Amino acid sequence: MRLPARLAVLPVFGAVLAIALAAAPASAAPTGTLPTGAVPTGAVHASGLPASTPAAAAPAAAPTGVRALGAELAVAGTGHKLWGRDAGTKRPMGSITKVMTALVVIKAGNLGRRIRVPASAVSYVVRHGASSAGLRAGDVLTARQLLNAMMLPSGCDAAFVLATAYGPGRAAFVAKMNAQARRLGLTKTHFSNFDGLPYPTPQATHSTPANLITLGRAAMARVLFRAIVDRQAYHLANRNGHHAYTWRNTNLLLSSYTGADGIKTGFTMAAGYCLLFEAHRGTSVLIGVVLHSTATRPGVKFTAATRMLNWGFGVLAAAHLSRTGNTDRKRSQPAFDQSMRHP
Repeated sequence: MRLPARLAVLPVFGAVLAIALAAAPASAAPTGTLPTGAVPTGAVHASGLPASTPAAAAPAAAPTGVRALGAELAVAGTGHKLWGRDAGTKRPMGSITKVMTALVVIKAGNLGRRIRVPASAVSYVVRHGASSAGLRAGDVLTARQLLNAMMLPSGCDAAFVLATAYGPGRAAFVAKMNAQARRLGLTKTHFSNFDGLPYPTPQATHSTPANLITLGRAAMARVLFRAIVDRQAYHLANRNGHHAYTWRNTNLLLSSYTGADGIKTGFTMAAGYCLLFEAHRGTSVLIGVVLHSTATRPGVKFTAATRMLNWGFGVLAAAHLSRTGNTDRKRSQPAFDQSMRHP
């Protein structure tokens, strides 16, 4: 279940987090393990705290086993970067592009408007060999339903319909996407189309891990967007002028990682397998992205995300233990005895 609000790290916690990261050893912890700070019974930590008061173990310097060409992991509430790799390098990101498409549509509003699917949307995905929601020409769907058709099965046909309706016209819509990118400060992001397909060139639509974290945070601040990308499936019965549809989410992290909340997969041959993702654990929320995790194995992006999230939550847990341990130590210090003052 999603947390009700975007949670930020408290300032004091952020300071301790920075200390924890600075103290990280050069070698990484084994994959899938979290820092624990466990010590033998009766032992005393180097910090001076008794073993009954756990101290935060130094987290690994970076998540292990992540081979993506570009990546970043951050605290969702604040954008505080925990780790990154070539986070400022421009790369294509495939259908992660649709996050901006959805954001532009949601900001425009009127999501109950009914839009007829043109035959050109169907022929578009056939011509490009693109991922599809299986829309039928002539069906009438609301913009809200089309958002689900675009974000869950990564339907380029649904993106085509929304861009045509909300531009109006696809060129005008792409201009709105780039204008929104500028407003968000995404200085290394450019959209040449509304779905991330590799035209007019494979690199024409591009972004950076850092820019995509900013985009993801902006999109996840929208309640409707969060609800859509958190769904594993969406079903429409055959009624109100359209056929029956069942759309399943391509983001398998939702079912494989406890606390995963979204966001979007992406792929082209040039982009490789990409994933923009978010997850929560307790009161902590992390957002991350991997670009070109591999060009041949689609499951690797989910493995990379899992390793990054496990590492990140471990870092936050270590910082939390450090903060609470320091507080407990201050409380346990005896009051100064005035009779011990030197004359």
